[in-house]
Amino acid sequence: MGYFYIFGTIFFTVYGQIVLKWRINTVGSLPEELTDKIIFLFKLLFDPWIFSGFFAAFIASFFWMATMTKFDISYAYPFMSGAFVLVFLLSVFLFQETITWQKIIGLTFITLGIIITSRSI
Repeated sequence: MGYFYIFGTIFFTVYGQIVLKWRINTVGSLPEELTDKIIFLFKLLFDPWIFSGFFAAFIASFFWMATMTKFDISYAYPFMSGAFVLVFLLSVFLFQETITWQKIIGLTFITLGIIITSRSI
């Protein structure tokens, strides 16, 4: 069950990041003027999808608390790096973000780190 909690933490974290990026892409860039920035951010705050992203982060924290009851943090925390990998892959497919060799090498190191630390228990 502990790995389910880790998966839940990663899933809801990634969901929140992807939804935030998607919705922010639809409304455009942050304005320059301070009052326009405040209005812009409040509009985002009350967007139901943005709110669902914040709520997902809240739910992820509950999964993370459950994870902490099952594993040492030094063992469980490296799995959170899996969120980097998933966000990268989803950003390529959903937002057509570019793939570079530097990103691939970095993600390879992250994945190797997860594999190495997960075998140390």
